[in-house]
Amino acid sequence: MEPWLALLLWVSALSSSFSLPASPRPSLVPQVRTSYNFGRTFLGLDKCNACIGTSICKKFFKEEIRFDKRLAPHLGLPPDYLLSYPANYSDDSKTWRPVEIFRLLSKYQNEISDRRICASVSAPKTCSIEYVLRKTGRFQKWLQAKRLTPDLVQGLPSPLLRCPSQRLLDRVVRRYAEVADAGSIFMDHFTDRDKLRLLYTLAVNAHPILLQIFPGAEGWPLPKYLGSCGRFLVSTSTRPLQEFYSAPPDQAADLAYQLLGVLESLRSNDLNYFFYFTYIEADMFGIFNNGHLFIRDASTLGVIDKQEGSQAATRAGENKDIFSCLVSGCQAQLPSCDTVPEKQSLVLVCQQLLPRLLQKRFPSPVQEEIDSALAQCGQGAHPDSEVLGAASRLKDILRPLRTCDPRFAYRYPDCKYNDKF
Repeated sequence: MEPWLALLLWVSALSSSFSLPASPRPSLVPQVRTSYNFGRTFLGLDKCNACIGTSICKKFFKEEIRFDKRLAPHLGLPPDYLLSYPANYSDDSKTWRPVEIFRLLSKYQNEISDRRICASVSAPKTCSIEYVLRKTGRFQKWLQAKRLTPDLVQGLPSPLLRCPSQRLLDRVVRRYAEVADAGSIFMDHFTDRDKLRLLYTLAVNAHPILLQIFPGAEGWPLPKYLGSCGRFLVSTSTRPLQEFYSAPPDQAADLAYQLLGVLESLRSNDLNYFFYFTYIEADMFGIFNNGHLFIRDASTLGVIDKQEGSQAATRAGENKDIFSCLVSGCQAQLPSCDTVPEKQSLVLVCQQLLPRLLQKRFPSPVQEEIDSALAQCGQGAHPDSEVLGAASRLKDILRPLRTCDPRFAYRYPDCKYNDKF
């Protein structure tokens, strides 16, 4: 079987059965096992043509994204219960670099989501997902809309859209990479399929959208967006933070210093957006081979527009529909954006992540100073100023504990000649 056909099956929802040839030709792309189908589980949409024309499909068809041949080669395609898969990516089919293929929902969440969609129209356990979503009142409004406005996204569960400003939504449309002629704040160039893809992604998991509208190439602490459709995403490969919990002290200090710097940039930046985490786990942060730390999973990242202000979240029960319930229950309350304190992300990180990196790693009295700053930084009941001050002191303690050598290629050899690094 040709590799491109295996990839076509991976991004389609067509249930087909193929037989393996007796002697498959060598390829980085595993062959498809009989009756092995990934389509609907990954896409969350019915047909392959839902993704035709997207950057991700073009890459698959050109065989410029290939599964890692070491991943369960006897199964054909990788098992469908994993949340991410190693793969290889190329811009020219000659040079390759590692990437990750992410599920935006777990298999269990996929199944629950599909049931809810069918149940919303009193259909059996299986139904045409696209047909149901296209008939919703929300999508009909999207079809008529020339511009993405706050009323079109109210009730969606993503923290990104908790209190959206018009400036933020214009940025979403202008930088949405999966349409031709991106760059306008108006959606005149969006096809019906483009609008459904964007709405579906915003409802399921806004992580791919954040990667597009706040790209790493412009200094944002996010990995490079390489494409997405439906419920999956391809992005630059990183190692999750928890793999570094046993790292040498100088590396632990460097990662903690970077993590505090990331939160500082999210809190204060030139575009006057305030980013905050609603929930944090170690695997939400990743480290590139050069030692640089990035946000690996931005799905729980909320955004408040400090320049323009944000439209208040709707009261419970308003603007709720099937798009509000694709990931979680429909009864979630959306508190006012005015209640999100500046310290929120710092408290979460200082309570849950930094202790695993920094405790019992350094000699006295440095360790005592670190522990004291950590304790104050993690005090959610303290005023913002006290928590931010403790984080600043912690950065000052960590800075001289970082070494300058090739392991930290993201700042080496600059660190030999400039104290800034």
